[in-house]
Amino acid sequence: MINRWTNLFLAAATLSMMAAFTLGLAQGISAGFAGFWGGLPFWVIALSVLALAAYDVFDSCVRRPPGSDR
Repeated sequence: MINRWTNLFLAAATLSMMAAFTLGLAQGISAGFAGFWGGLPFWVIALSVLALAAYDVFDSCVRRPPGSDR
């Protein structure tokens, strides 16, 4: 079993890689053929998914550390 700080570091690193990929994809769609208004729905979806992922990291690593039963 990994300790709390390792779990938090890995979760933050994974979340940042996911955010970089998702935001880069959204920026590429908006800068490409779709334009800003064509890419706006994808931006809304991407930011919503990232917010949910950030909440999950907070819930599983900060609020409820590994090993705690709840």
